[in-house]
Amino acid sequence: MNDCLFFGLNEFPKLIKNEPNSITKPIQFKFKFENENENENENENEKQIKQISSSNFSTIFLFKNGKAIEYLRNSKQNPKKIQIENIQKVTVGYQIEAILTIEGNVFAKGKYINPNNPKEFINISSLIEDTNDRIIEDIVSGYNSIYLLTSNQNTYGIGSNRSCQLGFDSKTIRKAEKPILMMKNVSKIFSGNSSNFVFLLNSNQELFGCGHNRDSQMGLGKRKEGIINKLTKFQNIPKGKIVDIQCGYWHSVMMIENQNQNPKRKLYSCGDYHYNGLGKKDENTYEFTEIKSSLFENDDNILDFSCGNQHTLILIEKGKLIGFGSNYFGQLGTGDTNHQPTPIQIKLPKLRFNENISNYHISCGNYNSFLYYSPSFSNLEEDLIKLFKRKEFCDISFKTKNGEIISAHKLILKYRLKDQNQNQNQIEKLQEIISTKSIKESNQIFEMIYSNNSKINPKLYSEIKEIINSNEKIEETIKRIYLNENENENEKDFIIERKEKKYKFPKLILIMRSELYRGMFLSVTEDKSNKVTDYSELSNKSFQIFEYWIYSNQIKNEIKITQEIINEIEIGIDYFQLNQTNPNLFDLLINKFNNQN
Repeated sequence: MNDCLFFGLNEFPKLIKNEPNSITKPIQFKFKFENENENENENENEKQIKQISSSNFSTIFLFKNGKAIEYLRNSKQNPKKIQIENIQKVTVGYQIEAILTIEGNVFAKGKYINPNNPKEFINISSLIEDTNDRIIEDIVSGYNSIYLLTSNQNTYGIGSNRSCQLGFDSKTIRKAEKPILMMKNVSKIFSGNSSNFVFLLNSNQELFGCGHNRDSQMGLGKRKEGIINKLTKFQNIPKGKIVDIQCGYWHSVMMIENQNQNPKRKLYSCGDYHYNGLGKKDENTYEFTEIKSSLFENDDNILDFSCGNQHTLILIEKGKLIGFGSNYFGQLGTGDTNHQPTPIQIKLPKLRFNENISNYHISCGNYNSFLYYSPSFSNLEEDLIKLFKRKEFCDISFKTKNGEIISAHKLILKYRLKDQNQNQNQIEKLQEIISTKSIKESNQIFEMIYSNNSKINPKLYSEIKEIINSNEKIEETIKRIYLNENENENEKDFIIERKEKKYKFPKLILIMRSELYRGMFLSVTEDKSNKVTDYSELSNKSFQIFEYWIYSNQIKNEIKITQEIINEIEIGIDYFQLNQTNPNLFDLLINKFNNQN
């Protein structure tokens, strides 16, 4: 399962052997580690790709086990293992790299981060002045800048500010060796590994940007000034929900989703056509305008897209890979080095995991491209830790040794602590432990309770293991919440109403399971009172399947699956924007349906 397609500038002589400098057609390669035969199972687990991030001088491969390797450009040495554990995400810029751990720490390196020792990773999240804002939820790299999104939805920038990409006049701040606050109330950050500009999206779907705009790559219109030296609000954004923005050096591509249109997802680009992948011929685009092509059929859905320095790749639901832009090194995979100003379909070898194209992802480097298999299953333990950091639904407080208040989720603690009949006693014991710890240690204790991950801090874990259900997975905890229906009825604070029945859910569980409800409940402008929603399009049986799966990640044995139910559930998965875990709901339905027949 470690197969990966590659094409473009071959910067990996130790990884992709016996191939020319420019690989113009997609080829498959596998990771080969030293001493592979000594522990075959461990090495196979290491090679389950989770993410690839590539730029001009380095590429990082992140694997499902939370480990990563770094490959330096044209290195004659083998890939180097990064000595950081529990990695959640990696991001690479021109001469800059950053690592986000499950615990919310960010380690980065580069001459703009640590000029005295640019090859050494340092913890940049610990440099944030506000100690309550040091837990990081997401990271994004620019050309030589790193952007941090905290659990409090604040955005910080560190690194180069030569093009005002940190939101400040470069005459005042040329570079930042410590994270500086750029903007509050941010839901998403968008930039690129070769981009000297950044986009920030708030929870109200308002878009802001700053940085290099000499070639209209920010889509702010034709402007005399080439640098946007402070965060500027966009006024002319296409209608619909902004799902993603990918950025190159001279261009940007935005994905907009509109449930009332067909296709639901459309792409819009801006920038200078001479250099990059706008998907339009002989036409500068000063604002985001739609990319149109016969290759984007009405019934096709865009699954993924990525921008390199000068090219763009798009993955379509029907298994088509589409590209346009610069092809000097074969980075479009068309079999030649001819530039393609408008969209063209790329011929792919037979994919090993053809049965589910949605599990493939694209990552464009500066002058090369990757297409790799990585199931996008949600990690419920990671989701729960993220919710703990957000604080919106924390409803029980504890006091640390310094008198600081730290909040937690009472519903989760109720089922994660031992001795349910004496649960209050266990909470008191937990308070005793917290009262002797710092705020950092207290955060780690709750993260270990939620995730049952003793590696976060083994010493602290030894102090709490007697009061928690240490052998229980979070999926089992959620299922017990469901099974104890009468006991936790008062904690079900959201109602979904249908024609014949009302269904009650804890908001906390819905946030973990559904992007739809995550956006609804975590919005700073959203009314947090009880709401009633109607899902009359789904039959009662289909909705009962949803209800049981949301808590248990299973399907009730007594329910008979029909093709009609499968069709309804497929629509419902898309509507609810379910965070699929492994195994996912649709696969469970198909397996049960096949076994019945």
